[in-house]
Amino acid sequence: MQFNLLEKLAVLKAIDEVIQMDNQIKRGEVRFMDRLADALDFKPELILEARKAEPGEALGVLRAMPDAQKQALARLMNEAANADGDVDEKEIQFIYRVFSAAGIDVDI
Repeated sequence: MQFNLLEKLAVLKAIDEVIQMDNQIKRGEVRFMDRLADALDFKPELILEARKAEPGEALGVLRAMPDAQKQALARLMNEAANADGDVDEKEIQFIYRVFSAAGIDVDI
C-alpha cells in the first residue's frame, strides 16, 4: 500500500499511539515498527515527526484517505496492538475511537 508523506505521518501517529498506550515499548513492537518502516519506505526519524503532529490534523488526513488505505490502516493498527502479545482494553478503545473519527468501517 502506497501512502504519501502526510498519510505516512498520520498513519505513524495513530500506530505509535497504540504502541505507547501502555507506556512501554516492547521488543515485538520494535520489530513491528522496523517491518513497517521497510514496508512503507520511511526512515525511523519519521516516527519522531509523527509524534509532533496534531491529533486533529492527523485524523483529518486519515479521514480523507481512500477506503483501501483506511482498511490497510485498520490492519496495521490491529497488528500494532498485537505486536507485544498483549492487547489491553485501552488499546482497543483507542483504536475504535480512531476508526470512528476517521470514518473507518470495519467488519468484525
